[in-house]
Amino acid sequence: MKKLTMIAAGIGIAFAAVPGVAAAAPWVSIDQRAANINMRIDQGLRAGKLNRAEALRLRGQVRDLKMLEMRYRRGGLTMAERRDLDRRFDRLSAQVRFEKHDRRHRW
Repeated sequence: MKKLTMIAAGIGIAFAAVPGVAAAAPWVSIDQRAANINMRIDQGLRAGKLNRAEALRLRGQVRDLKMLEMRYRRGGLTMAERRDLDRRFDRLSAQVRFEKHDRRHRW
């Protein structure tokens, strides 16, 4: 019984040491990511951290990414296309964060 416990503990440690196995986050859908970014844009507008022009530009970029995703899906979404969309959404998310925290007053 003690041997079995030690083996199970060793396997658990081995999986924890392998990058990406235990720490892999589930993939978030494009629609959910777009909704999250749009929600952050709305919050920025309400808080006065974004002006209307910035919000319109950022929403346009969200719309463009959704259109790109639709084009990718026509032929079947490959892993390379999924990674491309993830990178683009990460970049847009960082841009929203920057715009909201660039310390320019919008009032």
